Amino acid sequence: MPMPPVSAEQPPVPASERAYTHVKELVLTETLPGGAMVSEGDIAARLSMSRTPVREAFLRLETEGWLRLYPKRGALVVPVAAGEAQAVVDARLLLEVHAVEALRHRDDRERLQDRLRASIDQQRAALDRGDIDAYAEHDTEFHLTIVAAGGNPLLTSFYVTLRERQRRMVARSLWRDESRARTFVSQHEHLAQAVGAGAVAEFKVALRRHLDHAHLPERAAEAVDAR
Repeated sequence: MPMPPVSAEQPPVPASERAYTHVKELVLTETLPGGAMVSEGDIAARLSMSRTPVREAFLRLETEGWLRLYPKRGALVVPVAAGEAQAVVDARLLLEVHAVEALRHRDDRERLQDRLRASIDQQRAALDRGDIDAYAEHDTEFHLTIVAAGGNPLLTSFYVTLRERQRRMVARSLWRDESRARTFVSQHEHLAQAVGAGAVAEFKVALRRHLDHAHLPERAAEAVDAR
């Protein structure tokens, strides 16, 4: 007896999952900035669903630290905590420098440099068409590529957990400012050159400057003034 054909259709995404994904994306892209209030009713109306799955999504986002719920008032988008940007910058610096240090062979460094240059081309293309969101995604992938090249899956896994915080901070730092984004691309070029040359010390200095510029602009400005 022939087996019935397997359906190629994917099961529908639960409403609570759709609400969770939608609201989280608004938070990560700063469409809902830190300190903003959002209500279950607003999201339910936007997604054409009842409030129950939105409430489930809000509870999940509160558990993850993105929202703070206030009964009968709605949800507050939790602002980026004081010191969080510095903590993320420090973690990224350690992981990315360690990965470059682990590249002992020139062929490995050159292969990574080629991948980074391909990413830079994608970043420029995104900016040329005015797509800052796509640029931010390519920016994140650029740095993840560096960490993954180090060959330590535990460190790469840890770095991935930082990606959502990174996305939010990139959204905060860019503020739709294409000129800043193009400066970051130029800095990426410098990093790729240092990788190819095996210049770890130069890479570390350039990466610290790049991360400060992106996420700690006040400290980057102080460094310029001190020259």
